[in-house]
Amino acid sequence: MSLTQVFLGLGSNIEREAHLCAGLEALAGFLVDIRCSAVFESQPVGIKSGPFFNFVVAAYTDLPLMELDRRLKFIEADNGRYAPDRKGLPLDIDVLLYGEQVGNFDGLILPRAEILKNAFVLWPLSLIAPDRIHPGVGKSFATLWDESQIDQVLAPVAFEWRGVPLTPLELLSGL
Repeated sequence: MSLTQVFLGLGSNIEREAHLCAGLEALAGFLVDIRCSAVFESQPVGIKSGPFFNFVVAAYTDLPLMELDRRLKFIEADNGRYAPDRKGLPLDIDVLLYGEQVGNFDGLILPRAEILKNAFVLWPLSLIAPDRIHPGVGKSFATLWDESQIDQVLAPVAFEWRGVPLTPLELLSGL
């Protein structure tokens, strides 16, 4: 069976490290060759809450798009996303890109519009896949980041998964 490259955006503003690591562990159960961008702290966009940790995952899957999306919703639910008494967003996982797919797939619009709107999506994408071309715009993520004028402040944060630091020291030291 052939594999499709996917890019996922992950974010959390409640017990951020625990929920993001739980999300990564769940993803590791059905994705291949997982690579993670640096992790950034950002202020919330569109909701009133505490700051988020956000990053992007690149991986490969043999799952059809809608099955992948369904599994992501289960992972979110397992982490309390849909609990009636939740006070924030424990875990959010969005499909940003699925191969070169462009269009509306049962309400899932690809590539995800947030790529071009939110620094906490575009900057990590530009780091993990700088030469990858945005299938809707025709420019690389590095170029899109360089040209962006998104007014959001991001701060790289130290973060580990399975004992491996995700954020490079040069980002943490501000070089």
